[in-house]
Amino acid sequence: MRTRRHRPPGPLDVDRTLAPFVRGSGDPTSERGRDGWWFAWTTPEGPVTLHLVEDADEVLARAWGGGAEWMLDRLPDLLGGRDDPSGFTPHHDLVSREWPRQSGWRVPANALVSQMLVCSVIEQKVTGREAFSSLRQLVRGFGSPAPGPGEERGMVAPPSPAQWARIPSWAWVRAGVDGSRSRTVVTAMRVAGRLDECADLPLQEAQRRMRSLPGVGVWTAAEVAQRALGDADSPSFGDYHVAKDVTLALDGTIGDDERMAELLEAYAGQRYRAQRVVTAAARRPRRGPRRSLPTHLPTRW
Repeated sequence: MRTRRHRPPGPLDVDRTLAPFVRGSGDPTSERGRDGWWFAWTTPEGPVTLHLVEDADEVLARAWGGGAEWMLDRLPDLLGGRDDPSGFTPHHDLVSREWPRQSGWRVPANALVSQMLVCSVIEQKVTGREAFSSLRQLVRGFGSPAPGPGEERGMVAPPSPAQWARIPSWAWVRAGVDGSRSRTVVTAMRVAGRLDECADLPLQEAQRRMRSLPGVGVWTAAEVAQRALGDADSPSFGDYHVAKDVTLALDGTIGDDERMAELLEAYAGQRYRAQRVVTAAARRPRRGPRRSLPTHLPTRW
């Protein structure tokens, strides 16, 4: 076990900051327990179980496994160290009212670009419920037990890039991932080293490198940047719900990505922060019927 303490430079809402890493209930890689936050990740140095708990004005981190030192070295960034909200100025009444409640939230950067990319690709063009189910099946089927106490908690570290690339086609289908998405993952994992270098590149160059991959567009790159790179200016263009939520909240009318871009232009440099503040304050009611999960998948694993 390795430990490290981090004292944030200002107020920090740990729960809001780390919540985006949880991919649905039953996520074997991330959970918020009564005793703090637990993560099972696979770093370039190997799997790690990471436990974070607030202790007065500090965050105490404990880590187990081959990736422990690698992850602890990045603890400040994971807790929003790359994110500077000081220049954020509300330009809408809703944002002005909500921002004081959200001001402790920071955009995290866990630097695990290729791992976050896999999750985002699997979430393309399907419901969250479907995507989370697919991720659970694939991680539990091809990942490894989390080091230390993570295994006792039933946590699983995701496959390494090489392991993702070797998952057979029938397993992707069995998990509900179509060929387009599985090909994107396999192609990306063959250049995972170049992807993970994005963590140390300027944000614009990191975005360009991610989007140069077939099957990785603006939405997918933004989802990665919001978790791995600490990017406060990557709004979720292309999302099924976000543009409708933001435009209705700020404009009174449901609009598209183009209209959301116009509304967020006033927050240039902090557009994702504005999006998160708005959607936390006002989200459209979901009135449509739930989409049924597919039932035609092969029965064998």
